[in-house]
Amino acid sequence: MSGRSIVEWFAEHEAYRCGYCGTADTNFSHGMWAHTMTCQDYQDLIDRGWRRSGKYVYKPTMNQTCCPQYTIKCAALQFRPSRSQKKVVKKVAKLLVNPPTGSKSGELGGPDSQGPSMVEDVPDRQPSNVDVPQVSSGVTQVSTGAQQAPAGATQVKDSGSKVEGGGQADVKAGRASCEPSSSSKVPRPGKGPDPTKPPCKKAKLLRKQRKQEKETSRQAAESLPWKKEQKEDTQKSIEDYLKDEAFSRLELRLVRSEPKSEEFSRTRMESYELYKKYQIAIHKDEPDKCTMKQWTRFLVDSPLQEEHKPGTPACGNGSFHQQYWLDGKLIAVGVLDVLPNCVSSVYLYYDPDYYYLSLGTYSALREIALTRQLHESAPRLEYYYMGFYIHTCPKMKYKGNYDPSFLACPEVYSWVPIQKCRPKLDASNYARLEDPGKVDENGNIDVDRVLVLYEQQLMPYAIYRALTGGSDEDDVRLYATLAGRTCAERIILFRN
Repeated sequence: MSGRSIVEWFAEHEAYRCGYCGTADTNFSHGMWAHTMTCQDYQDLIDRGWRRSGKYVYKPTMNQTCCPQYTIKCAALQFRPSRSQKKVVKKVAKLLVNPPTGSKSGELGGPDSQGPSMVEDVPDRQPSNVDVPQVSSGVTQVSTGAQQAPAGATQVKDSGSKVEGGGQADVKAGRASCEPSSSSKVPRPGKGPDPTKPPCKKAKLLRKQRKQEKETSRQAAESLPWKKEQKEDTQKSIEDYLKDEAFSRLELRLVRSEPKSEEFSRTRMESYELYKKYQIAIHKDEPDKCTMKQWTRFLVDSPLQEEHKPGTPACGNGSFHQQYWLDGKLIAVGVLDVLPNCVSSVYLYYDPDYYYLSLGTYSALREIALTRQLHESAPRLEYYYMGFYIHTCPKMKYKGNYDPSFLACPEVYSWVPIQKCRPKLDASNYARLEDPGKVDENGNIDVDRVLVLYEQQLMPYAIYRALTGGSDEDDVRLYATLAGRTCAERIILFRN
């Protein structure tokens, strides 16, 4: 059934191992299997705190899980690289020309290792076999491979105290005083200061006065409209920093992974071997666990439908792998979803031999540049989603460094600037981020209007309940509340 989403709710709510803090049984989430999903439905779900791992779509139970996971997004069109991010880009350009001696530089598993080993532990329960093309739609229902284009203040410290004017320093009990010498005499004319005139200001005071005058002049100048425009024009964008000739050695290819493009299939084994090498070196996974099946299930399989509609970028919407090729060798892969409003980062893996390139930070900057590039032909696409932000996990807090960033409030699903969120998260792992007066209007659901697929027929839950007795109403109501009214009345919920 093209153009419709079909999901299967997993009612189990057992505790799983947390990939962030390592605790065995403190990770709680609700989940469902997405047999197929439109990009708009997934966009609406991630805006309510959901996230996919392969075809499994889950939502952390925020007030119960050990490490609350807040959806984070960066306003890509307003993004300006920080000083440290500029340094990373310049460092990559330099090292592409003159790589360091030896295979590695830096300690593996550091802040650039991009968080936990896998996105989420998927329940052992297998989804039902739903033959999507055979689903009948004539029943009662509720109405309701391209290559990416290349896309500091100095603090002066005082050098120390200085004795001036012929005085002597006397240091006692931790204090320093400067007093005139008892042998001081009135100087002859032409030698020394004129005692009939006020004393000259000390050099330190003069420096301070000049600094204040400069600051006053600067503020006055910047208050002029033309000056503000001039300052904004001189700020470099991320694309300006990526124009260095050195980056011509690094080729980026955006290849569709679902359905699998010819380019993806051709490089499939090379990409898998890179993933396996990364997992073993960075996350210390056992080699026998890094199978082709695992890689395919988590990072290749996707429920998202390929979409080419008016207002979508040339590549279309759906799931992609962004490949980084250096002199013909695959060194990194970013797993991405291109959605109506955003580019959503799923995962990154790279060759540990190139750890010195800071590929975690560099790839995020490249993905922001990709978002800005796609926006040119898809005006709605303005944001870069970085998955989950975890305030208590150092390896995940780096996501808040891409300014301006926003966190989704876990209670009303509005977007709140991260600067406003940090004090609340410092006080408590779980916090309502939005002001108390705001409500989740999309959380007001009518369970009778939930769209259900039962015995290959579509129907509203009200009819399904009349046919079956509705013993699962609590589960359906929970699903609808977490998914939101819009998705609950549009997405098809499979029941058997």
